[in-house]
Amino acid sequence: MATLQDEKVEDVCHLEQTETFVIDPVEEKKVLRKIDLYLMPSIFILYLFSFIDRSNIGLAKVAGMQKDLHLNSNEYYLAVIMWVIGYAGAAVPSNMILSRVRPSYYIPVIMFAWGAIAAGLAGVKTGTQLLVLRFFLGVFEAGFNPSVLFMISIWYRRHEQSKRFMIFLSAGILSGAFGGVFAGAITSRLDGAHGIPGWRWFFLVEGVATVGASLIVHWFLLDYPSTSKQLTPAQREIASRRLFLDGITHQKTEGGDLSAIGHAFVKVILNWRIWMLCPAYMTIIGALAISNFYPTLVEGLGYTSTNAQYMTAPLYLVALVIAIPASWYADRNPHLRGYLLNFTLILLGGLFSELTAGILDFKARYIFLCLINSAIWTGNCLGLSFTSTALGGCDTEVRAIALPLINGCGGLAQLYGSALFPAEEAPRYLIGFSVFAACFVVGGMIYLAAVFLFKNFPFVRSSTLENDE
Repeated sequence: MATLQDEKVEDVCHLEQTETFVIDPVEEKKVLRKIDLYLMPSIFILYLFSFIDRSNIGLAKVAGMQKDLHLNSNEYYLAVIMWVIGYAGAAVPSNMILSRVRPSYYIPVIMFAWGAIAAGLAGVKTGTQLLVLRFFLGVFEAGFNPSVLFMISIWYRRHEQSKRFMIFLSAGILSGAFGGVFAGAITSRLDGAHGIPGWRWFFLVEGVATVGASLIVHWFLLDYPSTSKQLTPAQREIASRRLFLDGITHQKTEGGDLSAIGHAFVKVILNWRIWMLCPAYMTIIGALAISNFYPTLVEGLGYTSTNAQYMTAPLYLVALVIAIPASWYADRNPHLRGYLLNFTLILLGGLFSELTAGILDFKARYIFLCLINSAIWTGNCLGLSFTSTALGGCDTEVRAIALPLINGCGGLAQLYGSALFPAEEAPRYLIGFSVFAACFVVGGMIYLAAVFLFKNFPFVRSSTLENDE
C-alpha cells in the first residue's frame, strides 16, 4: 500500500519527466483567472475582517474605552502587545497544522474563534479582561496571515505574486481607511443606545460580522493545486505543472509522517538566510504598530475624537495609491523587486519618519504620516513577495514553517513599536519617529544585501534547506 510520501515522490518524478511540457498559454490564463476568482476575493474579505478586528482597539480608545476602563498609558500599551504576544507565539504551530490539513476547513474554524473573541471585547469590564481577550485574539488570528502567504506561494508563479500580495494587503489598507469611517458612524449613532457606549457597539458589530463570514467562506477557499475540488483534473494538472516549471514546489501535504515537519523545522531554524529575512521584515512590521496610534496622533492635530477616526482614512488611501503601481512594477520587473524595496524603505520610510520627528507643523506632519504609512504597506507587499519568491524552491513543509516564522518575528517587532508613542511624549514623539527612521534604513540595507547574497547562495530546490550553501 503506497504511503503519502511515496505518492509525493511519484508526483515529483512525474513532473520532472514532463519538465519540458509546454502549457497552452490560453488554457493557463483560464486556469489563472479561475484561481483568482476563488482565492483572491476570499482572502481579501477575510483579511478585511482580520485587520479591523486586530486594530480596532486604537479607534475604541479615542471613542471612550480608555476612560471607561480607567486605563493609563502603560495599560493601553499592554493591551496592544498582548495581541502581539499571542500572535507571535501561535503563528508557526498554526501553520504547521495548516500544512497537514485542508485550508478550506482550517481557516473558517480559526476565523469563527477570533470573531467570537472580538465580539466578546464589547463586554469587558476591567483592564485584565481586555488583556486576556486580546491575547487569545492574537492566538487565533495568528493562523490567518501566514496561511495566506503560504497559499499564495503554492498557487502563483514568481512574477505573479507581488500583485496578489497587493490585492491581499489592500484589504488591510482599506480596512484602515474605512474602519475609521465605520467606527465614527457606529460610535456617533449608537453611542448610548440601550445604555451601551459606542465603543462597545463597535466591537460587537465587527465581531458578529466576522463570525457570520466564517460560516460561509469554506465554499470559496481553495486547498492545494493538486487536490482543490474547484478545479477540474485537467486544470489541476496545469496549475501544478506551471508552478513546477517555475521552480516552485507545491505537493499536497495533508496527513503523512509528522517527523517530516520536525525535520523541516530544524532545517529552517538552522538556515542563515531565514535569519536575514526575519530582522528585515521586523523593521517593516515594527513600524506597522503606529497604526494603533493613528487616531491618537491625528487627534493631537486638533480634531475631535470622532473626526480623528474619520481623518485616519486618507492615510490609508494614499498608501493604496502608491502601493498598487509599485507592486505592478515589481511583477513586471521581478529582478528589480529587491532594489525597489530598498528605495521604498530608505527614502519613503526613513526620510519622512525623520522629517516627522523634526517638524512640528500639523499639516506637514499629517502629509508625512500619509507617506510613512505608504512606506509600511508598500514595503510589506514587496517584502512578502521577495520572501515568498526566494522560498519558492523549498519543500512545502519548509515553506509552511519559514513563512510564519518570518511573519511571527515581524509581529514581535510591534512590541517595541507599540512602546514608542507614550502619552508623555506627545505631541512630538521624537524617540518614536527617530527609531522608525533608523529601522527603515536598516531594513532597506538588509534587503539590498539579500539581493546579492541570494543570487550566489539561493534557497535550494529540495525537501530540506541546505544550511551552509
